[in-house]
Amino acid sequence: MTNDALQSLLDLLDLERIEQDIFRGTSLPAIVPRVFGGQVAAQALVAAGRTVPQDRAAHSLHAYFLRTGDPGAPIVYEVDRIRDGRSFTTRRVVAVQHGQPIFHLSASFQAYEDGLDHQEPMPPAPDPETLPSAEELLPAHADKFPDPGVLDRLLESRAAVDLRYVDDPPYLTAGRGPREPRSQVWFRTRGKLADDPLLHVCLATYVSDMTLLDSVLLAHGRGGWAVGDVVGASLDHAMWFHRPFRADEWLLYDQQSPSASGGRGLGTARIYTSDGRLAVSVIQEGVVRVPRSH
Repeated sequence: MTNDALQSLLDLLDLERIEQDIFRGTSLPAIVPRVFGGQVAAQALVAAGRTVPQDRAAHSLHAYFLRTGDPGAPIVYEVDRIRDGRSFTTRRVVAVQHGQPIFHLSASFQAYEDGLDHQEPMPPAPDPETLPSAEELLPAHADKFPDPGVLDRLLESRAAVDLRYVDDPPYLTAGRGPREPRSQVWFRTRGKLADDPLLHVCLATYVSDMTLLDSVLLAHGRGGWAVGDVVGASLDHAMWFHRPFRADEWLLYDQQSPSASGGRGLGTARIYTSDGRLAVSVIQEGVVRVPRSH
């Protein structure tokens, strides 16, 4: 059974088909006054997936964020059928607002086949049920946010997805000094989902943009956009889907940052199922700038 927030997110991903290979989507409010990048990526993957045979699962995506999205205007997704091969299908999607592209995505889909199998083991992590939820953690630290509206927006952004940090998130530890550039988060949707594999992949895509640059902030003792000591935005995003998973069951998002330079920070991550299977690999680079006043 889904709660209202999760149903709103599912409705958001249920794009309107307005023409052959052209879809239209709307936006939910975000923490910052622009379209949330994970939403655009997830919607673009939905658009691509709806032009692909159901027996071919998404195995990778590569995307660029080109312009800030307007949350008050619809987004049109135009799908280009690049290739339909014997084993692989490739799609390119352009997201357009106000006559300009705001996002490009290339996605590849593959028919199931057997092959070699190995993986990097899952790192140690505590049971997610022992960690505080956003509703338990955030109100106790309301004084950390210079804008009281940020707390409400953070809670709203977690209403559809139960997201639990293993250690304190950067926006609660700003000013304490640098930490190891690594962050772990458990997540799952707040309700059961249909068995459609594309839906689970798209929801993981949505969540993957929420916390991936946390490790960049931790390396420099910064709290990020929520507390105003850093400004930034996603630049590009890549994901590889290795094994089947469910977004309504606990997933461990193990994230780290190997580098930050030139006003950009890089985050790399792996997503594991609770029984230790490596499900997804993720890489993202974003603009990370310190405001002049800091």
